[in-house]
Amino acid sequence: MGRATDRRGVLRIDLDAEADGRARLRRQDTLVVEEPLEIRVGAAGPGRRRPLAVTMRTPGDDLDLAIGFLLTEGLIRSADDVRTAQLCAGAETPNTYNVVDVVLAPGVPEPATDPARNFYTTSSCGVCGKASIDSVRTRSRFAVGEDPLAVSAELLAALPDRLRAAQRTFDRTGGLHAAGLFTADGELVVLREDVGRHNAVDKVVGWAVREGRLPLAGHLLLVSGRASFELTQKAWMAGVPLLAAVSAPSTLAADLAEEAGMTLVGFLRGGTMNVYTGAQRVPG
Repeated sequence: MGRATDRRGVLRIDLDAEADGRARLRRQDTLVVEEPLEIRVGAAGPGRRRPLAVTMRTPGDDLDLAIGFLLTEGLIRSADDVRTAQLCAGAETPNTYNVVDVVLAPGVPEPATDPARNFYTTSSCGVCGKASIDSVRTRSRFAVGEDPLAVSAELLAALPDRLRAAQRTFDRTGGLHAAGLFTADGELVVLREDVGRHNAVDKVVGWAVREGRLPLAGHLLLVSGRASFELTQKAWMAGVPLLAAVSAPSTLAADLAEEAGMTLVGFLRGGTMNVYTGAQRVPG
């Protein structure tokens, strides 16, 4: 059920090799898999769970993805809010197990399932399905601004190479985002890959929820792409005091990081980086 890659026939064109007579070559290429995952949530009992969200993701760590999504959207607070979560049979033939069924613990409010407000997220957008501006923002219960984490610039600069070295599926496809959770000493605690950068973060957060590690105080989260608003929000919801990205942040990401008291680092490449907020955590 971890169908992360697939092989497809392609026509390889290499103009630089034309002089050698091998400019066009039929070969097999490895692609990253992208499939929908439906998350159903509700109370115990037959027929009680209703579809809440559909996200386009790379199969694998689907329970972590579902639990992380529920946590970062403010629908659960901890693993204690979930009675069971299981990967279920869908309607496809052959079955692809693209449904996660989440049973909430007694007393946990069921989320609204109004079709006008249901979530639908593509692999490039983590908040596309929300019906209003008010529903975009969720507020964390963790005071990350009080976290005393301090990380040297030298250590931060070394982390992208460590993240890249651990990306096994990226080596075969070149088409996956990664999110990695690191300690203050630079130890990689957990890494998740996905075609959607927000899914990769949700998989990390879901793992942390199921391991009872929230809040993620004293840790930093590194993402392989840009630092968008939704990734900053997800990091805040998990209690992460420092979010670093190899690419650019957005204005909303910087605004939210400032509000949360989070350190936001962008353009973390080689020996350079931009610290947009919380510069006290990257001492000179």
